[in-house]
Amino acid sequence: MSVQRFRNVAFILLAACLLLALPGTHQLFAQGKADVPYESRAEKAILIDARSGRVLFEKNADLAVPPASMSKLMTMIMVFEALKAGKLKLDQKFRVSEDAWRRGGASSGGSTMYAELNSEVALENLIKGVVVQSANDACIVIAENMAGSEQAFAGQMTKRAHELGAANATFKNATGLPEPGHAMSVRDLAILARYIANTFPEYYEYYSIPEFTWNKIRQQNRNPLLKDYPGADGMKTGYTREAGYGLIGSALRDGRRLIMVIAGLRSINDRKQEARGLLDWGFNQFRTVEVYAKGDRVGQARVWGGSARNVPLLVQEDVKVALTPQETERAEMKLSYTGPLLAPVGNGQKVGEVRFIVDGVTVAEVPVVTGGAVPAENSMWSRAVDSLFIMVFGS
Repeated sequence: MSVQRFRNVAFILLAACLLLALPGTHQLFAQGKADVPYESRAEKAILIDARSGRVLFEKNADLAVPPASMSKLMTMIMVFEALKAGKLKLDQKFRVSEDAWRRGGASSGGSTMYAELNSEVALENLIKGVVVQSANDACIVIAENMAGSEQAFAGQMTKRAHELGAANATFKNATGLPEPGHAMSVRDLAILARYIANTFPEYYEYYSIPEFTWNKIRQQNRNPLLKDYPGADGMKTGYTREAGYGLIGSALRDGRRLIMVIAGLRSINDRKQEARGLLDWGFNQFRTVEVYAKGDRVGQARVWGGSARNVPLLVQEDVKVALTPQETERAEMKLSYTGPLLAPVGNGQKVGEVRFIVDGVTVAEVPVVTGGAVPAENSMWSRAVDSLFIMVFGS
């Protein structure tokens, strides 16, 4: 079905819903065939559409397990939020403590940026160390300088992660190194990855840096997708003996970003192949259907006691829905708003939303706003007629 036809059908159904004052769910298309399934070799996996947050595939997605270095996404969220709030600056210097140097430095045997003891490192370089080199010393330095101690910082990470919807996340450190109780689900990680990509585009670019040199030691980004996967531009690998091999991968094609998280793979090669396979399936199976452009009119709402009886309803943003061809045939749309609206009504006032539903699950939701102002009508007679219409017809 063409984009224009999709729009026409959507508009007709929305208008009917409004005129009859019976907001509800309407089937847009006839029933289709079953979708093409995907079988993941990963113990835990999830694939989401970054724009809508829709889950395209999941397997054991809510099982809290050791996330290894993938939990460093939350470490970076704490930094990015502080930068955006003006509490930190990229050129701000953080001191490397002995604890950070010993537990996260070269002698630890783990991932490190080789920061020297008692040296002062600019925050931007610490960010690059964490994102590109998965540097444990950089994480500890950040935690100590932001919260006084890594333990206090971990508590703040847990609290903020829960606020963002990562309900199964519990942090015991800033690095992801094995520690009892330090756990996340792949859904948690996908939520955090989406938050970074959508909220901090200026900082998300760090995740595509191919290599970083510090203390005259050059290290390459370990994300296997960055080398040759079309559209790949992030995000984070993870490995410990307990957790196995994991990866948060993100790729952008034709304006559509998919984010996948896999965990529990047995080898580096398995991780790479599974990441490519899951993303390939997502891009091949799901197509973006452009339903409305920002500012498009989707219908009108009845106004009580106003100088005009109706006000147009508009969408505030582009409405794009990722659907399989089969889902396109059984997608449903629901418009809901609190009506009739009571005058005076302001221009751009949020009054409801349009939701797109597949098999009972909302796959996209966008706000609906008024497309004009409607002053209150001073005439008592006009308001009385409006009241009568509302009582008799419901609109």
